[in-house]
Amino acid sequence: MSEMTKVAPAVRIAEVSRHAGEEVRIRGWLQNRRHSGKLYFLGVRDGSGTLQCVVSKQDVPEAAFAAAGQATHESAVEVRGVVRVDPRSPSGHELSVNDLAIVSLAQDEFPISNKEHGIEFLLDNRHLWLRSSRQHALLQVRDEVIRTCHDYLGGQGFLLVDTPIFTPAACEGTTTLFEVPYFDQKAYLTQSGQLYNEAAAMAFGRVYCYGPVFRAEKSKTRRHLTEFWMLEPEMAYAELEDAMQLAEGLLVAIVERVLDRRAEQLKVLERDTTPLTRVRSPFPRLHYHEAAAKLQAKGFPFEWGGDFGAPDEAALVEDFDRPLFVHHFPTACKAFYMAPDPTDSRLSLSADLLAPEGYGEIIGGGQRIDRLELLEERLREHQLPRAAFEWYLDLRRYGSVPHAGFGMGIERTVSWLAGIHHVREAIPFPRTIVRLTP
Repeated sequence: MSEMTKVAPAVRIAEVSRHAGEEVRIRGWLQNRRHSGKLYFLGVRDGSGTLQCVVSKQDVPEAAFAAAGQATHESAVEVRGVVRVDPRSPSGHELSVNDLAIVSLAQDEFPISNKEHGIEFLLDNRHLWLRSSRQHALLQVRDEVIRTCHDYLGGQGFLLVDTPIFTPAACEGTTTLFEVPYFDQKAYLTQSGQLYNEAAAMAFGRVYCYGPVFRAEKSKTRRHLTEFWMLEPEMAYAELEDAMQLAEGLLVAIVERVLDRRAEQLKVLERDTTPLTRVRSPFPRLHYHEAAAKLQAKGFPFEWGGDFGAPDEAALVEDFDRPLFVHHFPTACKAFYMAPDPTDSRLSLSADLLAPEGYGEIIGGGQRIDRLELLEERLREHQLPRAAFEWYLDLRRYGSVPHAGFGMGIERTVSWLAGIHHVREAIPFPRTIVRLTP
């Protein structure tokens, strides 16, 4: 290995096109191998891509040729050779190998083979399943979504503010809390960073947080995780309309960038991108009254005042070719902090953004209560411990202004963009009601 280090620079496979005709080192893992007489054709991946490495017995030391034959699936290998242009190769290049060494020999039987495996088996082996081309593609789409969020909000003047994981009380509903011991007190895993975002927004004007949130819902649906990641912007001097416009602009930017930068990954996922190309402003909007009437006209047994289930959301978006805002939900459907509609106290200044193709809600938000007396009343109605919210009430005592924001679930957004059925593949290590490992 030391001789390799002396004579050739190490490069990532994604960069080999810059080194045509040059000798380089590739450090990765053996993905596949074919043998033809005195030739080995090795598929080596390094996380940035896969490269065919051609090992000819006459061109390499005897030990290197033997190593090419001994290396098992997923063995770690280091390969030195000359980058050659090859139009037949998916990457457009291959490596003519001059030397090869095994860094770590994998056990003979890799648990995941080319045969069909059940989803539970694959999730039990998630730590190894991540090495597959499909999972690579999914997590690269996820990465692009997250990067676009940071870039877009930064460009709009938002400051990233980290919010606590441990909280003293609920913000989304007391029945979905994970309680944990916290020295001599009780604490809860956060359901949202929003309340702390509101404090930060009163200091900085425009802020957002990005991090994990936790919901103890005992749900096994394809759209639920117990731990997921959320992007939450919050704006001072803002109303419901401002939050909806920000959400629309952000989502258009995400879709455009994923289509532009992750086209190859979408091909691997066999995603029909035609629906995504239709995602552009303006998004259609339905008042809750209209949405309820629409469901009833479609034959759904929906009663005014209820929240939407997955079938309801799918039915609402089927008449549109892009994401749909449903706004002004009944106050009873939303969290205690949501501002009421001044023209109809039964309704809240809230909105959900529903993804097309039946993927349902990916963004939820609205305008927050900015009057102290009303917020105190809501805390009593929801039977929330006032002492834990005194700091939150302070935000209404000292310079309160109209403010609004939303939360976007990363896994649901990725699932829709990638066209996958279940959110559990949209996160590296999913946590569900039945899964805590690996």
